[in-house]
Amino acid sequence: MRIFFLLFFIVSSVASHGQEAVAISSDSKKGKLYLYWGWNKSEYTSSDIEFKGSDHNFVLNNVKAKDEDLEWNVGKHLNPSRLTIPQFNFRVGYFLNDHWDVSIGTDHMKYIVRDLQTVKISGYIENTGTAYDGVYDNDDIVIDGESFLSLEHTDGLNYVNVALRRNDAIANLGGIIDLNMLVGVNAGVVIPKTNSNFLNRGRNDEFHLSGYGLGATAGLNLTFFDVFFIQSELKGGYINLPSIVTTPNDSDRGKQSFGFSQWNIVFGGYINLNKKQKTKN
Repeated sequence: MRIFFLLFFIVSSVASHGQEAVAISSDSKKGKLYLYWGWNKSEYTSSDIEFKGSDHNFVLNNVKAKDEDLEWNVGKHLNPSRLTIPQFNFRVGYFLNDHWDVSIGTDHMKYIVRDLQTVKISGYIENTGTAYDGVYDNDDIVIDGESFLSLEHTDGLNYVNVALRRNDAIANLGGIIDLNMLVGVNAGVVIPKTNSNFLNRGRNDEFHLSGYGLGATAGLNLTFFDVFFIQSELKGGYINLPSIVTTPNDSDRGKQSFGFSQWNIVFGGYINLNKKQKTKN
């Protein structure tokens, strides 16, 4: 959460001093549409995860998770038939003026509970016919994916969000490359396809509206010829999931909340929707 508050402070500071910013590029962004696609690397805070069903009601404390370890591979990241498989970011936005844009996008993250970690458990599991039946009071338990529990939002942790961003020019390089800074805030819903297997009951393989997210972003943008750009972003925020499907039985649900951070690298371009043509002085 420290990343989130740092980003929020940066957003607030830039917005409050935005009127003092001086555009370096002579090209106006007002009325431009932009689209980008790229990839992310994510980290998550530990969280308490609650599980409820007809034969169980328990909480696992301080559960650690990671994203998917996926090394760069041209066949995986640039293959058109596999574009939505890696952790990706897609966004489309519109510039209200030279500094402010609104956008909507999807952050496709992957969240994997670390296997074989020891955590504390409180609550009960009953009438399952397994070694895990019992009443627990802050006892130790190993999250064993083979026999007890596996939990992943790997199809994925889909954060669909709307963002408001401030853009400011920093420098123009050689008349063809613009260096820009951006900061913004975002909010939206989380629609994961959760791969959970509790006591080998199988998984509910459906997308499900599980909760919401809030976040803030800071980034640097390199624009070439006022048309194409490469952008690096640092994003932090909060995810709250009060309704996670955990088994094929729709009444079995989970609940958790956690902080997240992302490092993104994206590639995109601008489309000028202005009908007014530039005229020579």
